Formats: sequence, structure tokens, C-alpha cells
Amino acid sequence: MSTAVGNRPEIDSPAPEERMRGLFEATASPLRRYLVRLTQGQPEAAEDLLQETMLRVWRKVDDLPGDAESRRRWIFTVARNVAIDAVRSRMARPAEVYGDHTAWTGAAPDDVDRLLDRQVLRDALARLSERHRAVLLALYGRDSSVADVAESLGIPEGTVRSRSFYALRTVRGILDPADPR
Repeated sequence: MSTAVGNRPEIDSPAPEERMRGLFEATASPLRRYLVRLTQGQPEAAEDLLQETMLRVWRKVDDLPGDAESRRRWIFTVARNVAIDAVRSRMARPAEVYGDHTAWTGAAPDDVDRLLDRQVLRDALARLSERHRAVLLALYGRDSSVADVAESLGIPEGTVRSRSFYALRTVRGILDPADPR
């Protein structure tokens, strides 16, 4: 028996819930595998995308293509678009932080820490030879270029680079004796 609802004839077709159940049973497993690949092996994210895909399919269940292969291609296209939307959404907002991670955040530097850091650095520089100390102070203290330091000290640029390399290595060793460099 055929009845008309609006301008659309209704032929003994299954209810939308039954059509949706059939679509889910036919496509959920391969769609889940596809979404796991799209999410780079994250099954929880793939499951979320599968649910969003099925929600969108449910909204259009009456307008789906007639043949099974066209429906399958349409559903996989929807899934791909849902995955793209999820990536764009994550990129548009800052990373989420869960729980109380106050122990992980560094304290704001205060004057005492700054003073202690300067004293430790001053002690490390004092242990360098005068030639190495002069190069480091010129390069990093006065923010001079290698060419400027070479000219002001009357030494070749290669010597400036060599002295700064060995001076920095020595300072690292003084500041962190466990550092193997």
C-alpha cells in the first residue's frame, strides 16, 4: 500500500531507525578502522569521530543515496570531513590542560634567584683564563659580533670562535659538572 505524505510517496520502506541500524551494522566496523588510521592510531578519538559521523548520517537518513555502494562512499566522505573538522577545531584553540598541574609550572623569577644566578655566573667566569673571559664578555656581555670582537682584541675571527667555544664548554662544566659536553 502506498500513501502520500506531502508530495513524497511512502512505499513499504523500513522506519528511519531500522535504516540507521542497518547502516551502522554495515559500515561501523570498516569506518572505525578508517577513522583509527585518520587519527594516527588513537582509538578513543576514532570512536568520537564515528559517533559524530553517525549523528550526521542520522540527520540525513531519509536523503541518502539509493544504492549501497553510493551510501558507503557518502558515509566515508562524511567521516573524512568530520575528521578534518576535528583537526581544524583543535588547531583553532589552545591545548587543554586537565587537573592541577601547579607543581609543573615554574615560579616567577624573583630578585633573589636573579642575584644568585649572577653570582654563580660571575664565579664561573672568574675561573676562566683572561683571554677566554674577554671573548665571552665581548660576545655576550656587550652583544658584539665576532668581527667586532676580533678587531677590538686584535685577534683573528677564527680565534674568537675557538676561544668562545672552549670558554662556553668550560663554563657549562663548571655550572653543571654532570654535563658530559
